[in-house]
Amino acid sequence: MALLRKNRISPRLILEEGARISIERFADLQASTMLAMNDEALGYTSRRLPIGTWSMMCHAVIGSATLGQAINRYCRFFQLFDASPSPCLHEACDLVSLRLQSHDLADVQPYAAELMLFNAHRFGSWLVQEHLPIQAVNLSYSAAAKADDYRHMFLANPVHFEAEHCELVFSSALMEKQITQTEQSLRHFLRHPALMMLTQDFAHNSWTAQVRDLIRHHLHEMPELGAVAKTLELHPQTLRRRLSAEGTTFKDIKNQLRRDTALHFLGKQGLSIEEIAHRSGFSESSAFIRAFKGWTGVTPYTYRKGL
Repeated sequence: MALLRKNRISPRLILEEGARISIERFADLQASTMLAMNDEALGYTSRRLPIGTWSMMCHAVIGSATLGQAINRYCRFFQLFDASPSPCLHEACDLVSLRLQSHDLADVQPYAAELMLFNAHRFGSWLVQEHLPIQAVNLSYSAAAKADDYRHMFLANPVHFEAEHCELVFSSALMEKQITQTEQSLRHFLRHPALMMLTQDFAHNSWTAQVRDLIRHHLHEMPELGAVAKTLELHPQTLRRRLSAEGTTFKDIKNQLRRDTALHFLGKQGLSIEEIAHRSGFSESSAFIRAFKGWTGVTPYTYRKGL
């Protein structure tokens, strides 16, 4: 309670379901709790991470030339503490996963896993000054929060539960991105890293992000590749190549947006399946039902009953 009051947060909010606090208050509370516990892992790892751990990791990583080199250093640094869970890097074909390894995945608590993956994604994004597109967020447990919370945390990228591992999956092409931050910009970042990672916002300069934004704003019309390429003043084949270099395709982006939109509206009352199909970019509800079953393994009706 003292920490809440210190950060100007009313303890009564704990009793109110759905209560929210500002990002600034949350970041200050997180930092204050770490200092009070003398543990930057907030007690969630098998061994304490002393104050200054994150800062030293940043200094170890900042001299990297590429994102791949930075993530390798990031993982190796935390592995030195022999604390569980800890990050490790796995490569397979054209995908790379930042995975949390633990002696027993059943002991991994949702808040700890999500905080670690969130921090890793935001730190990597800060290093290259671009929100890194995620192929998938895999979590080894059932949803511990509302769907909207996961959408905000992982920037509307796909989240899967009851997976074999807790991990972020990226295209291996992203590992070649150049690190743009410096020792000078790191000093500014380390003034309040928790707040920086919660509030940082980069120009959506990746082609994946630009295409996603264009489709999202015209989802009910579902524009084709040619129309999107024309808006971006590119030849369709050039856009295909650039999306491929970022580890995705136009079809994948459309399907992810359709799925995320459908899941969002299925959680709301008062909308028919036909209306949700239309808002998700389908002209016929039958096509929507088939697609939804392919995404989730169940029909929209069955999914809604389970909410």
